[in-house]
Amino acid sequence: MYKLNQDETPLFNALMEYVNRNTIPFHVPGHKKGQGADEEFKKFMGENPFKIDVTVFKLVDSLHHPTGPIKKAQELASDAYGAKASFFSIHGTSGAIEAMILSVVSDNDKILIPRNVHKSVTGGIILSGAVPVYMQPELDKKIGIAHGVTPETVENTLKENPDAKAVLIINPTYYGTATDIKKIAEIVHRYNIPLIVDEAHGPHLGFNDRLPMSSIDAGADMCAQSTHKIIGALTQCSLLHVCSDRIDMNKVQQTLNILQTTSPSYILMASLDCARRQIALHGKELLDYTIDLCNYARDEINKIPGFYCFGAEVLNNKGVISYDPTKVTITCRDLGITGYDLDMMLADEYHIQMELSDLYNVLIVGTFGDKKEDIEYLLSVLKKISAKYYGTGDKKSDFIDIPPIPEQILIPRKAFYGNKYSVPIEDSVGMISGEFLMAYPPGIPVLCPGEKITIEIVKYIQKLKSIGLYVQGTEDPRVENIKVVQNN
Repeated sequence: MYKLNQDETPLFNALMEYVNRNTIPFHVPGHKKGQGADEEFKKFMGENPFKIDVTVFKLVDSLHHPTGPIKKAQELASDAYGAKASFFSIHGTSGAIEAMILSVVSDNDKILIPRNVHKSVTGGIILSGAVPVYMQPELDKKIGIAHGVTPETVENTLKENPDAKAVLIINPTYYGTATDIKKIAEIVHRYNIPLIVDEAHGPHLGFNDRLPMSSIDAGADMCAQSTHKIIGALTQCSLLHVCSDRIDMNKVQQTLNILQTTSPSYILMASLDCARRQIALHGKELLDYTIDLCNYARDEINKIPGFYCFGAEVLNNKGVISYDPTKVTITCRDLGITGYDLDMMLADEYHIQMELSDLYNVLIVGTFGDKKEDIEYLLSVLKKISAKYYGTGDKKSDFIDIPPIPEQILIPRKAFYGNKYSVPIEDSVGMISGEFLMAYPPGIPVLCPGEKITIEIVKYIQKLKSIGLYVQGTEDPRVENIKVVQNN
């Protein structure tokens, strides 16, 4: 299956060699193996993390110009995932996504993106000066979330924009639903342009056939994965995979060198090295355990009055060809409470912290670090909450259809750097937005920087606020004013 010995951890081994040499450190960081660290912090952390918190030198290699153990560790990652080349990102998938975008588009190049992208995508577009062409994902009014963009939407948008230089897709969504990424790759490649994928929530997909298809297996040209989200790397650790000759690997490396610190954390990189070994050698059985546990939780929650967790029935929706069972979305709208209410109850009263909450839902991210007894405790708590609220309040209504995507007057870069001033939202019709404006659910921007504000958008926002729905994105926390771009 693998060409290389996935039991190896070359970077971690190099760090262990450094430790075992009892090297005297006349280099940064200043804590010198923890000898100069704050005592209370060191007592909590233990001494070992400080011993491998080193700087760039020959034994441990350089992330910016890898020739030794980091180079070998990245080669092992590309072998494990089936990529042409893999790069460590120690500033998360946000930085990896920005690097992806900067590697394929520049000033005034068009790039097709879903409307519900992570803010790092917009950051990459602002940095590159590219022109986003938005594609509307499919909406699920029952759950109150956005699913994927369909292949038909991608194809129609490309027909309307044949000069596009790249397409970006999310696979899977935060909530675990996945579109037909393989068909999308085939469509995009007919235009001889790259498909790049925000696969932040899919670093585990290629290691168990009970999960959605990974973008690498589907034929994507490049993808960014949050190795810290589902599998065992530390926070900030991600991988950027290059999978085809449509991508200039040298440009990717140079772009990462611009974006990433010249003092990368060797603790983080070592955790990436070891997490890759773990998922490569033991991924199937670890993920089987996780999937079984999450399916058990899903089935039991669905027996509790007022709660609902979607499963295979979600495949009947447009924009969904498969779903990741390790993501458990708990919908509480039938209890007459919001997902935010449920989130706070669980955290403050029962010390259970969920991954996220929105108007209708809270989300569990299941991993092989979860325990059966923790799921049982959650189930007991949800039963208590159900007994308290079921049948006592009005069910939450479906979210309101969002207005059409408005006209883009300025590219995001010009709007971001333009002169802006604040006006009341009701007075902003016809002006150019300098900010985002989003409604939850479904978490899709109503406005992006550079777009023309319409009367439909203003009325929509006013209606959402009047019925207590969550609106955010403006500097004004009450969303009464919005910054607009001064028209010179």
